[in-house]
Amino acid sequence: MKKEQILVAVIALVAGLLLGILFFGGKKDSAPVGGGVPMGGGAPADYQQRIAEVEKIVAREPGNIQAWVQLGNDYFDTGQTQKSINAYGKALELDPNNTNVLTDQGVMFRKMGWFDKAIANFEKAQKLDPKHLQSLYNLGVVYAQDLKQPAKATEIWERYLKMDSTSPTAQQIKGMMEQFKSPSSGR
Repeated sequence: MKKEQILVAVIALVAGLLLGILFFGGKKDSAPVGGGVPMGGGAPADYQQRIAEVEKIVAREPGNIQAWVQLGNDYFDTGQTQKSINAYGKALELDPNNTNVLTDQGVMFRKMGWFDKAIANFEKAQKLDPKHLQSLYNLGVVYAQDLKQPAKATEIWERYLKMDSTSPTAQQIKGMMEQFKSPSSGR
């Protein structure tokens, strides 16, 4: 009986550590385009220590989706784009319908200049959850800023604004859409 109690205690400790990392030390579920800046003011050494710990966890438990997501988030926040893409890819192998991971990986694809892959991720997230605002926002950004297709961006963002018209992100979208109308925007 004692071995079982120790095993339960170890599992509870690992689960508590992961939950603590995910809820108190991780980045927000939906990072805007242009992420890669550490959230919450964490020092680079803190990230590197946490990355090392989570890398050990995924090495021991390759099926641990929460650890893969956390690793992707930490790579995202420290500007390690390719490593972030790879970690999110592992998480998506385990849960291919995770809209937040699809979106975060899409942001990293965009950062690499792989706009077609970014769009595919954002569109898949939208098919899975048409109310997933972060993927809709980012989809519009790719069309507006990277592909220089303001009409397509406007179409996407109008869908966004039907669901959210008052948040700071909605105000930002409205401002970008106004720039499309400006003769000095060159668009």
